[in-house]
Amino acid sequence: MLKRYHHIVGGIFRLVDACVIGLAWLGAYWIRFHIPLVEVTRGFPPFSKYSALTPLVVILWYTVFSSLKVYHSQRMLRRTHEVQLLLKAHFTAILGFIALTYLFSEYRYSRVVMFYFGLLGAIGIVSFRLLLRNTLRSVRRRGFNLRYVIGIGEGAALETLFKRIERFPELGLRVKGFISHENSNTISVAEKPKLGHFNEVHSIIQKHRPDQILIALPRHQYSDLDRLFSLLKDETIDIQLVPDIHEYTTLGCEVEDFDGLPIVKINDSPLNGWGSIAKRVTDLIISGIALILLLPLFLVISVAIRLSSKGPIFYSQERMGLDGQTFKILKFRSMKVDAESKTGAVWANQNDDRKTGLGSFLRSTSLDELPQLWNVLVGEMSLVGPRPERPVFVQKFRQEIPHYMLRHKVKAGITGWAQVNGWRGNTSLERRIECDLYYIRNWSYLLDLKILVSTLWKGFINKNAY
Repeated sequence: MLKRYHHIVGGIFRLVDACVIGLAWLGAYWIRFHIPLVEVTRGFPPFSKYSALTPLVVILWYTVFSSLKVYHSQRMLRRTHEVQLLLKAHFTAILGFIALTYLFSEYRYSRVVMFYFGLLGAIGIVSFRLLLRNTLRSVRRRGFNLRYVIGIGEGAALETLFKRIERFPELGLRVKGFISHENSNTISVAEKPKLGHFNEVHSIIQKHRPDQILIALPRHQYSDLDRLFSLLKDETIDIQLVPDIHEYTTLGCEVEDFDGLPIVKINDSPLNGWGSIAKRVTDLIISGIALILLLPLFLVISVAIRLSSKGPIFYSQERMGLDGQTFKILKFRSMKVDAESKTGAVWANQNDDRKTGLGSFLRSTSLDELPQLWNVLVGEMSLVGPRPERPVFVQKFRQEIPHYMLRHKVKAGITGWAQVNGWRGNTSLERRIECDLYYIRNWSYLLDLKILVSTLWKGFINKNAY
């Protein structure tokens, strides 16, 4: 029955997407030529030229969305990931559509229409998908369209899985109980009852008729996987394997299909694909423009440094960035020449006598950091990311602070989540690492924009900037 529901729901998604895409294509024509926000210079083409392509548009989008598995059952997929998948599929289809119309049609369709179409389609598809998902979740909370689950295993992995399912009733998953090893004395997991033992799997499935089996064995029972899969090989229900590795997945994990071979990626960087391209393009544009606009300020600071103390204007220092690679970070010099000749590598403090008079002002206002825009432009850093640390400190911190090296999974940044939350300078390293790992786990392009905006009004001047 639930499979029938899935086919119905999937059909509704396909129908809604087809309507949205078709209307977006026709709406783009109407906005372009009936509400000309951009002046029309090449005349008004007949509506039939564009409406005739509507079936092609719908078929192309359906094909691309299906090939990218947009319509697969995704009850456990986070909304942000679903939006990313939708946008990826939509813009892939846009590129294919542009290529088809360019290669196989002598008529040149309006680029403004294409732009409007891409924008309208993205907004429409995401909005209606989220609306439908929220409606389904509301229905499932009321006990409709449910999928019943039986777990196999015990211990922390299965308990965590059951608790996560309970936290999200809108997913429509209901746990009937679990099946444990014959030698196990466990009678309940997360308040769910034990239904029997491994050797009773077939009869338990016949009795309870679950829609899904979730295998979450503790690591010491992995030798029983062969026996379990042998017992389950003739069952037609969905079977999912949950490896007992959650204690190692600080940044999360992802399963990748490598030519039919499943590979579990642990603590992988979230910055890949279109996300990394968008971040890099933003870094290039903003750093390039900022360097040009701030050139007069650079000249003023350079002259002030030259007049106020002996030594070079800029100061470079080795720092560790992406994947543990080192680079030379640039700053305006704010300390005396050879400031560490006697002390060695130490952090600056509030009353540090190594700072110059102008250097104290530059550091308290973070103006000494502005030359790092060049590091961003050449790709050694990003505008947003964990602050880069000196290798000598990295070797010390990695021994003292759990998961410290995971902050190097992304490019170092001029500003970051820790900095806009006040954790900079000689403050708690643990709290700073927590902020860095939160940023990496939850990275999105919008989070980067939020940090950049926050930096403008509370990131430059801070009581801990010295």
